[in-house]
Amino acid sequence: MISEKVIAVVIPCYNEESQIHGVIGSLPDYVDHIVIIDDKSTDNSVELLENLSEANSKIILIKHEVNKGNGAARISGLKKCLDLEPDIICLLDGDGQMDIKSLRGLIDPVLAGKSDIMKGNRFFSGEAWKQMPRIRYFGNAILSLMTKIVSGYWHIADFQSGYIVVNRKAIELIPLDHLYRDYGFPNDLLIHANVYGLRVSDHPVKPIYNVGEKSGINLLSLIPKLSWLLFSRFFWRMKEKYVIRDFHPLVFFYLFGMGLLMLSIPLMARFFYKWYTTLDVPPITALALIFVLISGFQFIFFAMWFDMSYNQGKSE
Repeated sequence: MISEKVIAVVIPCYNEESQIHGVIGSLPDYVDHIVIIDDKSTDNSVELLENLSEANSKIILIKHEVNKGNGAARISGLKKCLDLEPDIICLLDGDGQMDIKSLRGLIDPVLAGKSDIMKGNRFFSGEAWKQMPRIRYFGNAILSLMTKIVSGYWHIADFQSGYIVVNRKAIELIPLDHLYRDYGFPNDLLIHANVYGLRVSDHPVKPIYNVGEKSGINLLSLIPKLSWLLFSRFFWRMKEKYVIRDFHPLVFFYLFGMGLLMLSIPLMARFFYKWYTTLDVPPITALALIFVLISGFQFIFFAMWFDMSYNQGKSE
């Protein structure tokens, strides 16, 4: 407990028998509830957690009957927190890759009412470039850029980090069952947070690697799934935020921009067909293609700028 506020921690666990004990042991004394969700581990995690829960009354163990995914485990933990009614909920991972020393820096702005959600940002110091595998670094950077566009939180980075602190208001507002149930959960949480007008900030955290963790992320399967999630959630956020809840003309800018870019496809096909077959492209075709491309991108960039300005004003 901090300043009479109840603090809960949610930790998903899947085959973390070598790490989970150290994660639990590293938690500060001010944590009141430790909700651990075993996502049908195939190692000895469950037995270890059962023994730990018997020795530590703060631990609440939830066991999934089938493997549901990292996001689903977090959702189960957040639902349990709705029953416990803590003031602050901290989302951690069970692999030991989150620096517990940074936890208070994430909690304090939420406790002070400055933010509804705080995110850990591993990119802030530049250490992630040195420690993170290159393919994961660039993958995270690309996905973070995509999530900026989709979520509307342009001031946030490292969207893949699951190191998150939220207040109870946020968890009560966001429909938990609508959140993504796998490794795209942090991205989807912030997309929903934007729709519900929640204030989000990030805080520098130390990246930790090579401490015995076992990554369950398969990039070949994750990237297509997460790309589709972001694509579909973009249109969902536009509808929910700028049509249903608070109509904004940026929707028209996006529609016009996308329409013009789609129109450029047959024009581009005609351009290259003429160039390939006759080596002579009619000037009107070239001019039309250039006009449509420039106009389409201008409309989309203006829509992004409107979105950025709107959300910046709401967060101040």
